[in-house]
Amino acid sequence: MIGVSSSIRRKLLLYISVIMIMFVTLIGRVVYLMVIKADMYTEMASEVQQRERLIKAARGLIYDRNGKIIASNKTVCSVSVIHSQIKDENKVIKVLTEELEIDKNVIEKKVRKISVREIIKTNVPKEVGDRIRKYNLEGVKIDEDYRRYYPYGSLASKVMGFTGSDNQGILGLEAKYDSYMMGIDGRILTLTDARGIEDEDALEIREEPKAGNNLWTGIDVNVQMYAEQIANDTLKSKQANYVSIVVMNPNNGEIIAMVNAPEFDLNNPFKLNYESKIKRGTKKYQNELNKMWRNQCINDTYEPGSTFKIVTAAAALEEGVVKLQDSFFCPGYKIVDDRRIRCHKVSGHGSEDFVQGTMNSCNPVFIEAGMRLGTERFYKYLRRFGVTEKTGIDLPGEAGTIIHKEQNVGNVELATMSFGQSFQISPIRFLTTASAIINGGKLVTPHIAVSVSSQEGKNIKNFDYPIQNGVLSKDRSEDMKYILEKVVSEGTGNKAYIEEMRIGGKTATSQKLPRNSGKYISSFMSFAPADNPQVISIIIVDEPKGMYYGGTVVGPLMKKLNENILPYLLGGI
Repeated sequence: MIGVSSSIRRKLLLYISVIMIMFVTLIGRVVYLMVIKADMYTEMASEVQQRERLIKAARGLIYDRNGKIIASNKTVCSVSVIHSQIKDENKVIKVLTEELEIDKNVIEKKVRKISVREIIKTNVPKEVGDRIRKYNLEGVKIDEDYRRYYPYGSLASKVMGFTGSDNQGILGLEAKYDSYMMGIDGRILTLTDARGIEDEDALEIREEPKAGNNLWTGIDVNVQMYAEQIANDTLKSKQANYVSIVVMNPNNGEIIAMVNAPEFDLNNPFKLNYESKIKRGTKKYQNELNKMWRNQCINDTYEPGSTFKIVTAAAALEEGVVKLQDSFFCPGYKIVDDRRIRCHKVSGHGSEDFVQGTMNSCNPVFIEAGMRLGTERFYKYLRRFGVTEKTGIDLPGEAGTIIHKEQNVGNVELATMSFGQSFQISPIRFLTTASAIINGGKLVTPHIAVSVSSQEGKNIKNFDYPIQNGVLSKDRSEDMKYILEKVVSEGTGNKAYIEEMRIGGKTATSQKLPRNSGKYISSFMSFAPADNPQVISIIIVDEPKGMYYGGTVVGPLMKKLNENILPYLLGGI
């Protein structure tokens, strides 16, 4: 550069360098966008040029043991609008306001909102959706959907659970087996231009949904309905807080009926099952819903009272510290350390052997049996019979046993625990332990679900549940069956006695805390046939008004239940 000063040359070189750097950067950016990010931008362009609508998959059905459908689906519709396609806003607003019975201002706001797709309402009855479809309104989409439907209303509501607006399981079986029953949604792809207007000449791309699998359970609708009838009648007659009933096969843990009265409407699960002025949407209302949804058979614990004496009896007989013919004396109480622990019969039972002591549900006899065992052996059998562990039932939220730590148990605690006080277990935990005592020593896993099948009826999976053998010797199990049959035929459970039926069982009346509250839980456990148990049941009545003794209150209920379900079940189990 002749005649150009050095300063000007430097500036020119700087400008040229900057231009070169910008050019290289631009080339690099083009390469990055066109090569490295090509797939991403191609996908984004496709999204602009196509619209996707989901086709909801049908949820799998739930069956009872006899093939009756206890959870199915109803076809409903989702109504939505696509703003860019609407030609007559006023007509769309008028039709949707009238047909969907929604406030006009709400409809107007959604129709005029500039968005890819605006959902107006879901769970619209199919007949309403069909009516709207006949108007041929441009920009209005009617997509078919499914809503869970329970043909028996409130039947086994706290076992079944329910689904949310997205058809996903929330409680009970619906939540536990959600992955099996939830299908795979399909979709409809529609080509559009840059403004979002659908191409009328383009074909829709449709991917069909795949329905979920069906769940088969051990629930028997007939037994469940009858047990619920007994529970509801008892709620009214005894003005109780709740009534729980479980009917189970003691040999494999298959649950035939599980009642938690009052139940709730599965088709309207967010409505309280009693008249209330509590405002919906409040925290207090949600708390009441949570209480309503609780399955007392597995989510709650209670003091089992005298039904638990069968555990002490089995352990004492197995350890050889007690024999059937051993003699005892009941003066109406027993002194343990500085405590006077009374029998339910204040005047005492006098002289009695162990069988009679069980028939009489005598507290001093079982205090003595517990003392002979001692804390270490007592806890050994609590663990062996599963009392200190959850059962593993296939329903969510099982409560664990609330019990003293072994090292903290003194004579008084051991005495009260031996006849079923000062600790709490769930009803399903007790019934499972009772099953092991009368089934020959098998600790089963209680369960509802049996298998899963495809929509076409092909078996996909049979559920297997653990069974622990040898928790009690068969001889001692035979002893327990003999004793407990005597309890029903001649003892405190005599109000459940049925001629020409061999039934074993045990009554209980447990006083709630605080002990001076005057509130009780009455219960009765029974099994049949007594010599070869195939059905085991428990009925629990929480805070019955008036007479509260287990044998008096629940004995007749158990008799009524067994009279009706045993002839039906024993031919089919």
